[in-house]
Amino acid sequence: MTDAYGDSPPLTEEQRAVVDLPWDARLLVTARAGSGKTHTVVRRLDALVAHEDPEEALEASEILVLSFSRAAVRELRDRIARHGDRARRVRVQTFDSWAYQLLVSAYPNGEWTARSFDERIRAASDAIMKGAVEASEVGAPSHVVIDEAQDLVGDRRDLVETLLDRFQRSCGFTVVGDSAQGIYSFQIKDPAERAGETDRFFAWLRTSYDDLVELELTENFRAKSTETRTALTLGARLQNLAASTDGQEAAAAALHTELRNRLLELPGLGDLANEFMLNALKTYPGTCAILTRDNRQALAVSELLHEHGVEHVLKRSLQDRPVPYWVAELLRRAESSTLTEPRFLELLEGIPLVADVEPERCWRSLRAATRRTGRGLVDVPTVRRLVAEGRFPDDLADPETARLLVSTVHRAKGLEYDRVLLPSPLSVAELRKAHDDLDVPAEARALYVAMTRAREDMYHVTGPDTSRIRRHRPTGRWYLGGWQKHERYGIQVVPGDVHREQPPGTDNGDGSAETTQAYLLEQVHPGDAVTLRRRHALPMGPDQCPPYDLVHRDRVIGEVSEHFRRDLYAVETISRSWDVTWPVEIVGLRVDTLETVAGSTASGINAGLGNSGVWIAPRITGIGRHRRGERAGEE
Repeated sequence: MTDAYGDSPPLTEEQRAVVDLPWDARLLVTARAGSGKTHTVVRRLDALVAHEDPEEALEASEILVLSFSRAAVRELRDRIARHGDRARRVRVQTFDSWAYQLLVSAYPNGEWTARSFDERIRAASDAIMKGAVEASEVGAPSHVVIDEAQDLVGDRRDLVETLLDRFQRSCGFTVVGDSAQGIYSFQIKDPAERAGETDRFFAWLRTSYDDLVELELTENFRAKSTETRTALTLGARLQNLAASTDGQEAAAAALHTELRNRLLELPGLGDLANEFMLNALKTYPGTCAILTRDNRQALAVSELLHEHGVEHVLKRSLQDRPVPYWVAELLRRAESSTLTEPRFLELLEGIPLVADVEPERCWRSLRAATRRTGRGLVDVPTVRRLVAEGRFPDDLADPETARLLVSTVHRAKGLEYDRVLLPSPLSVAELRKAHDDLDVPAEARALYVAMTRAREDMYHVTGPDTSRIRRHRPTGRWYLGGWQKHERYGIQVVPGDVHREQPPGTDNGDGSAETTQAYLLEQVHPGDAVTLRRRHALPMGPDQCPPYDLVHRDRVIGEVSEHFRRDLYAVETISRSWDVTWPVEIVGLRVDTLETVAGSTASGINAGLGNSGVWIAPRITGIGRHRRGERAGEE
């Protein structure tokens, strides 16, 4: 038999100790940055289902793997597909996806798509306590693997604790995490509660299970140079940062200062906008990430790069999961309610796909997602429901495959790159001036995470000025302001800003929806410039701005949603007596991706797109600039 792991590194003694424990062990693994955590988890999964003693082997369906982000899920599934043997059928999902599927299974009549992520997590915790897991089609797990456990805070921590509590007598678990990399405490709004969340899940495990086994993965396999290893020695001290008492606050501030000093002692590349730097970004052959402290800085960096023609991707939120465009085309071209593998692959062959889409993998994932409809078939109506209900498989979510990535540290969690550029961080004193409720331990951990993403080299750079990018707190959007409080020169676009209820081009008639779908598929690509152009000057309703068309090379490819119209109205309206001059255009925006969206079946039929009820729509990103009239260029 061929060794499934022949092309991967052999297990170290630390990793082997994790892999070889029996299925009923309660295991907590502290895995430091770059220590081969994913490789170890995959090998553990395979060992659980391929144990040489049949009495000790588990069925793949008896194992549940939950992780924090889609990126981590995708990485795990990729590794399992490449190196797993019998573990290929193991369930790997995000916490949010698993909670949603549990609710749909337990309460199929509930309107779960209308509930927020956090509301669904809380409802899932309640469902677990009422026996929903045991009653589900798959049944209770025998072993649960929790990845990125340090990021479990608030409702998601409650969910996992409830799950493990429910099956504590019959279920083993493998929990993997590193408190030095816990950077999601900001999700807890109350500062006092936020401080108490640090290490809370690990503390719960230690007090709840007398037989808990604790192991460590300490050897680093990622960093290949002195520069990329510069932060690693501080990981152990960061692990010891607990609740934010006065002493811990001072210790965290000292760690942040030491990390910052070590970064600034490394070679710098100067201003991100200088010609040398821009040429280096354009020509660097490996993967490169510019990691920023927050979304404001990421928007400013992305805008600068676009102005200088540097191709890149602005990384999406971890909860943002656009369904890839090929799904709409697949369903539109399908002429039956089920697809066999040959027909599925034949249809995909006729659709232009991005380089990282593997047709065989798409088939395997959708077949598994629609498995109740029969072996060897993909059920078309079920795929449509997966899109409409937000349950499309995480591992098939639209990939962000670019050589150069701009991302916040939080969105790059768990990922690695050949080269990392970090805008020079502010000192703790400078951060305190800008943020009243600064979480110093979280700042130290975030800087550590940023400094441990690189494989080959790491540099600090001078980032763009962000002083004019401000937060509109009622809507949560960033906008471009001026020296005066009332000045508005631009606005951020977010997912959901493009109208989805009808196919683009429907209002134009004469088959425009069909030709618009073809134009999107053939002519519109991620990174393309787009403009929001005002259709007329009349507001669409109370507390709304006028309608805006989405224009690509002078062709209308969509229109803004009511959500955008209300938010633009809120941002632009300083007071009820304020007379707003609505921008004629909003320029400087980009296509993020093309996505499959679901609307009514009738809308699709009326538009000439068949009866699948799904179609392609553009998703846009960036912070646009207003053009209000003849002097727009000066603005």
